[in-house]
Amino acid sequence: MPDGGALPSHKRPYDDTPVHTEDLPPLPIRDRNIPAEAWIEAPDELLRSGDDIGNPRIAYKRRIGSWLLWRAGPARKANARYVAIHSEDLHRTLTFRLFEDGTGAGDGPTGTPHERFRTWKHDLLQND
Repeated sequence: MPDGGALPSHKRPYDDTPVHTEDLPPLPIRDRNIPAEAWIEAPDELLRSGDDIGNPRIAYKRRIGSWLLWRAGPARKANARYVAIHSEDLHRTLTFRLFEDGTGAGDGPTGTPHERFRTWKHDLLQND
């Protein structure tokens, strides 16, 4: 990691070391990316989450309560998809779609539709 702090997300190298669910860190990783393919328990839905948006590599971002947050595609004003997977029930999956014009859409765990990523994440945190 450079002396000045964290690497920008698009410059972080991918670490393909296999990792189990319990070893996914709670906070954002600032020096590397963990790809979905390295997650031993990764559900197929996660592995396919970038298929319709150009097959970008899918990277682990952090835990939000009991949810594991992953992203396929770039972070801002981009064709991307965030995927939240419940750490205790890997079949419980939610997505938030981010579009190139900066708009977004996704249902939270309460079934509430969200247009802003921030409110979607808040719903995850409050309903884990």
